[in-house]
Amino acid sequence: MKAMIIREFGGPERFEAADIPAPAVKAGHVVVKVAASSVNTVDTMIREMGKALPLSPDLPAVLGMDFAGTITEIGEGVTHFQVGDEVYGCAGGLGELQGSLAEYMLADARLIARKPKNLTMREAAALPLVGITAYEGLTRAGVKAGQTVLVHGGAGGVGHVALQLAKHFGAIASATASNDAHLHLVESLGASGINYHNESVEEYVSKHTQGAGFDVVFDSVGGANMANSFEAAALNGQVASTVAMVDLDLSLAHFKGLSLHVVFMLIPMIHNHGRQAHHDILSTLTDIAEQGHLRPILDDTHYHLDEVGKAHARLASRKATGKVVVDHT
Repeated sequence: MKAMIIREFGGPERFEAADIPAPAVKAGHVVVKVAASSVNTVDTMIREMGKALPLSPDLPAVLGMDFAGTITEIGEGVTHFQVGDEVYGCAGGLGELQGSLAEYMLADARLIARKPKNLTMREAAALPLVGITAYEGLTRAGVKAGQTVLVHGGAGGVGHVALQLAKHFGAIASATASNDAHLHLVESLGASGINYHNESVEEYVSKHTQGAGFDVVFDSVGGANMANSFEAAALNGQVASTVAMVDLDLSLAHFKGLSLHVVFMLIPMIHNHGRQAHHDILSTLTDIAEQGHLRPILDDTHYHLDEVGKAHARLASRKATGKVVVDHT
C-alpha cells in the first residue's frame, strides 16, 4: 500500500512516498481504509524531535494519529463493528502503532467509534484527539449547567471544541483569543470573546463573573499561562490543563483551594491503559455531533496524502484557522 513515511526526524520535507506492506488484521483490531487524517501539534513534535520524545516511533515511521475511514476487515473478538462501517479515531502514529498517513491502518477497536452521520470524513478526522482531550478535561472538572467556564485559546483545535462542549453541557462560556478573527470565531460558537492583549485577568474576571472568578478554567495554552488560569479561577474552582509542563509556584492555587486536572489523552495509546474509555468518549461525541451541538472547524486549505509535508508546515505556521486535514482519496 502507499504510505507517507519519514526515514529521519526533522522538518516537514522529511516526508516521502513509499510502498509498504498493508496491515494484517489481528484479534481485537480492525483494518480501516483511511479517507482523511488530520494534523495535530503532537504529530509535528514527533516529526521534529524524534527520540527526544519517549512516545516517538522507530524509523522508518508512518506518522498520523487522527483518521476517519471505512472498516475493511474485522479481527477476532470484535463484535460491535462490521465491514463497511464508517469510523473515526485516534489510534496510531506513536510507539509501535502505525499511523494514519497510509492507505490502510490497523486500529484497536477500543480506540475508535462510529463516525457521526452528519460529519464528512474530513470533519470526522479532525475531531478525535481534540475532542477526547476537551471532553476529558471538562468532565474531570465536573462542568455543570449554569457554571461559568473560561477556555484559554478558544480558537485553537482543542479550545474551539471545548467551547462547544461547554455550551452543550449548559455552561456559560468565555474564551481568550489573540486577534479579531479568532475573537469572531469564538463568538460565533456562542462564547464571550476576550482579547488577552487588551484586557488583564482582573478586568475580564470582573466583567464576566462580577469578580467571583470562573467555576472552570480550561487551559489549552499552558506553560506560563497556568498562572493566569489560577488567577481567573473562582474559590474552590477547577482548572484543567493540557500543557502542564511548567515550574510554577502553587501558592495561589493553595489559598484559593483549586483543583488541577492534567489531561494527557495519549496515555491509553502509549501504555495500553484504559483504551475502552476512548471508544466510549468518541461514541458520546458522535451523539453530541448528531444532535447538532458539535462540529469541528477546518482550515480552508486542502492537502492530499502526498502533500502532508505542506500540511505540517501549515499547522506550524500558526496561520491556520481550525484543524488542518489531509485527504487520502
